[in-house]
Amino acid sequence: MSRLWIKICGLSTREAIEAAALAGADAVGFVFHEASSRNVTIESARALQSHVPPGVERVAVFLHPSQDLVETVVAAIQPDWVQTDAEDLSALRLPAGQRVLPVLRSGRARRASLPKRCLLESARSGAGEQADWQEAAQIAAMTEVVLAGGLGAGNVAEAVQRVRPFGVDVSSGVESGRGVKDLVKIREFIQAARAAEPVRTLEENR
Repeated sequence: MSRLWIKICGLSTREAIEAAALAGADAVGFVFHEASSRNVTIESARALQSHVPPGVERVAVFLHPSQDLVETVVAAIQPDWVQTDAEDLSALRLPAGQRVLPVLRSGRARRASLPKRCLLESARSGAGEQADWQEAAQIAAMTEVVLAGGLGAGNVAEAVQRVRPFGVDVSSGVESGRGVKDLVKIREFIQAARAAEPVRTLEENR
Protein backbone atom coordinates (compact mmCIF):
# COMPACT_ATOMS: atom_id res chain seq x y z
CA MET A 1 0.00 0.00 0.00
CA SER A 2 1.19 3.51 -0.75
CA ARG A 3 2.15 6.14 1.79
CA LEU A 4 -0.76 7.39 3.89
CA TRP A 5 -2.22 10.63 2.47
CA ILE A 6 -2.70 13.20 5.25
CA LYS A 7 -4.82 16.32 4.87
CA ILE A 8 -5.08 19.13 7.41
CA CYS A 9 -8.30 21.01 6.73
CA GLY A 10 -9.77 24.36 7.62
CA LEU A 11 -6.53 26.34 7.54
CA SER A 12 -6.65 30.11 7.59
CA THR A 13 -3.18 31.31 8.64
CA ARG A 14 0.32 31.13 7.22
CA GLU A 15 1.59 29.62 10.49
CA ALA A 16 -0.84 26.71 10.32
CA ILE A 17 0.03 26.02 6.68
CA GLU A 18 3.74 26.04 7.46
CA ALA A 19 3.29 23.78 10.50
CA ALA A 20 1.31 21.28 8.45
CA ALA A 21 3.83 21.28 5.62
CA LEU A 22 6.86 20.98 7.89
CA ALA A 23 5.28 18.09 9.77
CA GLY A 24 4.72 16.19 6.53
CA ALA A 25 1.12 16.81 5.48
CA ASP A 26 0.30 15.87 1.90
CA ALA A 27 -2.55 18.35 1.51
CA VAL A 28 -4.11 21.42 3.12
CA GLY A 29 -7.76 22.37 2.90
CA PHE A 30 -9.37 25.78 2.63
CA VAL A 31 -13.04 26.03 3.55
CA PHE A 32 -15.39 28.15 1.46
CA HIS A 33 -18.64 28.04 3.41
CA GLU A 34 -19.83 31.21 5.13
CA ALA A 35 -21.58 29.41 7.99
CA SER A 36 -18.33 27.71 9.03
CA SER A 37 -15.97 29.13 11.64
CA ARG A 38 -13.18 28.05 9.29
CA ASN A 39 -14.46 29.95 6.28
CA VAL A 40 -11.89 31.97 4.36
CA THR A 41 -12.60 34.74 1.90
CA ILE A 42 -11.42 34.54 -1.68
CA GLU A 43 -8.91 37.32 -0.97
CA SER A 44 -7.49 35.56 2.08
CA ALA A 45 -7.28 32.24 0.29
CA ARG A 46 -5.48 33.81 -2.65
CA ALA A 47 -2.93 35.39 -0.29
CA LEU A 48 -2.37 32.12 1.57
CA GLN A 49 -1.52 30.16 -1.57
CA SER A 50 2.03 31.50 -1.65
CA HIS A 51 2.73 29.80 1.69
CA VAL A 52 1.79 26.33 0.43
CA PRO A 53 5.07 24.72 -0.67
CA PRO A 54 5.44 22.66 -3.84
CA GLY A 55 4.42 19.06 -3.29
CA VAL A 56 1.61 19.90 -0.87
CA GLU A 57 -1.79 19.68 -2.55
CA ARG A 58 -4.40 22.40 -2.09
CA VAL A 59 -8.02 21.40 -1.56
CA ALA A 60 -10.96 23.79 -1.94
CA VAL A 61 -13.64 22.54 0.46
CA PHE A 62 -17.33 23.33 -0.06
CA LEU A 63 -20.71 22.39 1.36
CA HIS A 64 -23.65 22.66 -1.03
CA PRO A 65 -22.01 25.53 -2.95
CA SER A 66 -23.45 27.62 -5.74
CA GLN A 67 -22.00 27.35 -9.23
CA ASP A 68 -20.84 30.97 -8.99
CA LEU A 69 -18.89 30.36 -5.78
CA VAL A 70 -17.14 27.30 -7.16
CA GLU A 71 -16.23 29.09 -10.37
CA THR A 72 -14.86 32.08 -8.45
CA VAL A 73 -12.76 29.95 -6.10
CA VAL A 74 -11.38 27.73 -8.85
CA ALA A 75 -10.42 30.73 -10.92
CA ALA A 76 -8.81 32.50 -7.96
CA ILE A 77 -6.71 29.72 -6.44
CA GLN A 78 -6.70 26.90 -9.02
CA PRO A 79 -6.94 24.14 -6.40
CA ASP A 80 -5.58 20.68 -6.94
CA TRP A 81 -8.85 19.23 -5.64
CA VAL A 82 -12.44 20.35 -5.23
CA GLN A 83 -14.11 18.68 -2.25
CA THR A 84 -17.86 18.68 -1.66
CA ASP A 85 -20.69 16.22 -1.12
CA ALA A 86 -21.08 13.72 -3.94
CA GLU A 87 -24.62 14.96 -4.54
CA ASP A 88 -23.30 18.50 -5.06
CA LEU A 89 -20.84 17.42 -7.72
CA SER A 90 -23.53 16.01 -9.96
CA ALA A 91 -25.01 19.49 -10.34
CA LEU A 92 -21.75 21.44 -10.73
CA ARG A 93 -19.88 22.33 -13.89
CA LEU A 94 -16.13 22.14 -13.38
CA PRO A 95 -13.19 22.85 -15.68
CA ALA A 96 -11.95 19.93 -17.71
CA GLY A 97 -9.37 18.00 -15.75
CA GLN A 98 -10.35 19.38 -12.36
CA ARG A 99 -9.85 16.64 -9.78
CA VAL A 100 -12.67 16.12 -7.31
CA LEU A 101 -12.93 14.53 -3.87
CA PRO A 102 -16.56 13.47 -3.38
CA VAL A 103 -17.76 13.41 0.24
CA LEU A 104 -19.84 10.45 1.38
CA ARG A 105 -21.69 10.53 4.71
CA SER A 106 -21.82 7.73 7.26
CA GLY A 107 -25.17 6.03 7.52
CA ARG A 108 -26.54 7.19 4.20
CA ALA A 109 -27.48 4.84 1.41
CA ARG A 110 -24.36 3.93 -0.51
CA ARG A 111 -24.15 4.82 -4.17
CA ALA A 112 -24.34 2.03 -6.74
CA SER A 113 -20.77 2.75 -7.80
CA LEU A 114 -17.94 4.33 -5.85
CA PRO A 115 -15.57 6.97 -7.23
CA LYS A 116 -11.88 6.16 -7.57
CA ARG A 117 -11.24 8.26 -4.48
CA CYS A 118 -13.70 9.62 -1.94
CA LEU A 119 -13.86 11.02 1.59
CA LEU A 120 -16.03 9.43 4.26
CA GLU A 121 -17.34 11.94 6.78
CA SER A 122 -19.86 11.88 9.62
CA ALA A 123 -23.28 13.42 9.13
CA ARG A 124 -21.94 16.90 9.98
CA SER A 125 -18.65 18.31 8.76
CA GLY A 126 -16.27 20.05 11.15
CA ALA A 127 -18.21 19.07 14.27
CA GLY A 128 -15.80 16.46 15.57
CA GLU A 129 -18.31 13.65 15.09
CA GLN A 130 -16.74 10.29 14.35
CA ALA A 131 -17.53 8.57 11.08
CA ASP A 132 -18.51 4.90 11.07
CA TRP A 133 -15.18 3.07 10.96
CA GLN A 134 -16.76 -0.26 10.06
CA GLU A 135 -18.44 1.33 7.05
CA ALA A 136 -15.18 3.08 6.21
CA ALA A 137 -13.29 -0.23 6.25
CA GLN A 138 -15.81 -1.74 3.86
CA ILE A 139 -15.39 1.18 1.46
CA ALA A 140 -11.59 1.08 1.85
CA ALA A 141 -11.63 -2.50 0.57
CA MET A 142 -13.24 -1.28 -2.66
CA THR A 143 -11.72 2.13 -3.39
CA GLU A 144 -9.39 4.84 -2.08
CA VAL A 145 -11.13 6.33 0.94
CA VAL A 146 -9.98 9.29 2.99
CA LEU A 147 -11.28 8.92 6.54
CA ALA A 148 -12.53 12.08 8.24
CA GLY A 149 -14.67 12.93 11.24
CA GLY A 150 -13.68 12.89 14.89
CA LEU A 151 -10.01 12.14 14.36
CA GLY A 152 -7.18 13.42 16.55
CA ALA A 153 -3.70 12.45 17.67
CA GLY A 154 -5.20 10.13 20.28
CA ASN A 155 -7.17 7.90 17.91
CA VAL A 156 -5.76 8.31 14.40
CA ALA A 157 -3.36 5.36 14.76
CA GLU A 158 -6.21 3.05 15.76
CA ALA A 159 -8.32 4.41 12.89
CA VAL A 160 -5.55 3.74 10.37
CA GLN A 161 -5.02 0.21 11.66
CA ARG A 162 -8.73 -0.67 11.72
CA VAL A 163 -9.87 1.03 8.51
CA ARG A 164 -6.68 0.91 6.43
CA PRO A 165 -7.72 4.00 4.50
CA PHE A 166 -5.94 5.65 1.62
CA GLY A 167 -5.76 8.79 3.73
CA VAL A 168 -6.94 10.69 6.79
CA ASP A 169 -8.37 14.19 7.15
CA VAL A 170 -8.57 16.31 10.29
CA SER A 171 -9.88 19.75 11.19
CA SER A 172 -11.44 20.21 14.63
CA GLY A 173 -9.13 17.54 16.08
CA VAL A 174 -6.13 19.87 15.72
CA GLU A 175 -7.73 22.99 17.16
CA SER A 176 -7.42 24.78 20.51
CA GLY A 177 -10.78 26.46 19.92
CA ARG A 178 -13.40 26.35 17.22
CA GLY A 179 -11.67 27.37 14.00
CA VAL A 180 -8.34 28.07 15.76
CA LYS A 181 -5.61 25.70 14.65
CA ASP A 182 -3.10 24.51 17.26
CA LEU A 183 0.36 24.11 15.74
CA VAL A 184 1.45 21.52 18.29
CA LYS A 185 -1.69 19.43 17.71
CA ILE A 186 -1.09 19.54 13.96
CA ARG A 187 2.40 18.10 14.43
CA GLU A 188 1.21 15.49 16.94
CA PHE A 189 -1.57 14.33 14.63
CA ILE A 190 0.74 13.88 11.66
CA GLN A 191 3.35 12.11 13.77
CA ALA A 192 0.74 9.70 15.16
CA ALA A 193 -0.67 9.00 11.70
CA ARG A 194 2.77 8.36 10.22
CA ALA A 195 3.67 6.05 13.12
CA ALA A 196 0.72 3.86 12.18
CA GLU A 197 1.86 3.41 8.57
CA PRO A 198 4.13 0.37 9.12
CA VAL A 199 1.35 -1.46 10.95
CA ARG A 200 -1.14 -0.64 8.20
CA THR A 201 1.27 -1.92 5.56
CA LEU A 202 1.95 -5.12 7.51
CA GLU A 203 -1.78 -5.82 7.89
CA GLU A 204 -2.35 -5.14 4.18
CA ASN A 205 0.32 -7.64 3.15
CA ARG A 206 -0.92 -10.52 5.30
